[in-house]
Amino acid sequence: MGKRLLILEDGTIFEGEAFGADIDVTGEIVFNTGMTGYQESITDQSYNGQILTFTYPLVGNYGINRDDYESISPTCKGVVISEHARRASNWRTQLSLDEFLKAKNIPGISGIDTRALTKIIRQHGTMKATMADDGDSVDHLKDQLRATVLPTNNIEQVSTKTAYPAPGVGKSIVLVDFGLKHSILREFSKRNANVTVVPHDTTAEEILSLNPDGVMLSNGPGDPTDVPHALDMIRGIQGKIPIFGICMGHQLFALANGAETYKMTFGHRGFNHAVREIASGRVDFTSQNHGYAVKRDSLPDCLMITHEEINDKSIEGVRHRDFPAFSVQFHPDAAPGPHDADYLFDDFLEMIDAYQAEQGR
Repeated sequence: MGKRLLILEDGTIFEGEAFGADIDVTGEIVFNTGMTGYQESITDQSYNGQILTFTYPLVGNYGINRDDYESISPTCKGVVISEHARRASNWRTQLSLDEFLKAKNIPGISGIDTRALTKIIRQHGTMKATMADDGDSVDHLKDQLRATVLPTNNIEQVSTKTAYPAPGVGKSIVLVDFGLKHSILREFSKRNANVTVVPHDTTAEEILSLNPDGVMLSNGPGDPTDVPHALDMIRGIQGKIPIFGICMGHQLFALANGAETYKMTFGHRGFNHAVREIASGRVDFTSQNHGYAVKRDSLPDCLMITHEEINDKSIEGVRHRDFPAFSVQFHPDAAPGPHDADYLFDDFLEMIDAYQAEQGR
C-alpha cells in the first residue's frame, strides 16, 4: 500500500500507510477509547460523517464477522489506527478489516501516532480533517479542508426511509430510528418484543395510530438541534405512551421538555465510561458515543437527573416527574460491552406494565 496523509484543520499533518478504500475524504475527526469492538464502532451510524480514530494500538486482529454489525452500510468517513494487524485470526472471521473497508468504500490510515493525535483532539476539541493519498498538493488539500462545510442532515442520511417490523409476541414497541444500532433490536428480541421501526420524521399522530405499548427513541449522529420536528413528536406522545430514549433519543427528550444541549470539547466515545445512578449510588461501566450533552443548569423542573458521569459530572440520565418517560446518554445495549446497564430494557418494560395497570388495561 502507498502513503496516505491525515491533515487536521489546525494544520497538523500525519503521514501513514493507506489501507481500505482508495478515496479522499473530509469529516469531523474523533477518537474512541475502546480496547475492542472496532467492527461495532465502524458500523455504528452515530459515527456518520466522522473520521474515527482508535486509541487502542492494534486494530484488525480478529477480522470482521457476521454477528457484530450495528448497521449493514456504515457511514463513517474514515478509520485511523496505529498498527494494522497483518493477519486476522478468529474462528468467526469472514474477511479482514482491509477487505471490509474496501467493500464499504471507507479509507483507512495506519502507522501514525494515534496517542499524539488524541492529545491534539483532547486539547483543541474535535475538528475537521482530510484523509488523502500522498502526492496531492498539501496546500490545496488544506485550502479545500478550510472551505468544506460539514453537512447537518446526518440523521436524515442514516434513518430508515420506510417503516419495517422486527416481529415478536410480547410488548408492542415503536422504535424511532435516528440512526439506530442493531443491538437495540437484539435486546428487544431477547425480551420477545414486537418492534416496529419508523423513520426519524414520523409524526406523533402516526405513532399513536400504531397503538404501541411503548416508544423507544434511538441513538443517532450529529447535533440534536438539527431535528426540531422530533421535539414536536415527543411532546405529542409523552404522557400518552411510555418513552425510553438512548443517546440522541435522550438529548431530544430533554430538548422537547425545555432543556438545552451543548457541544462537548471531544465527547465520550468508548466502552469504559463510569456512570453513577444517583438514587442508589450504583456505578455502571457503560458504552458511549456522543459529542453533545444536556446542559445541567438548563434542566426544567419536570425532569430529574437519574445518572451522571463520574469523571466530568455530565448528565447521563433523566426521568420525567409526571409522565412514564426516561432516557440515558449511554448505550445500555452495549455492543461491544460492558453489559452492566442492559437491565434498563427490563425497567422500560416494567414501566409499561405499571402504566397499563394504572390505566386499567
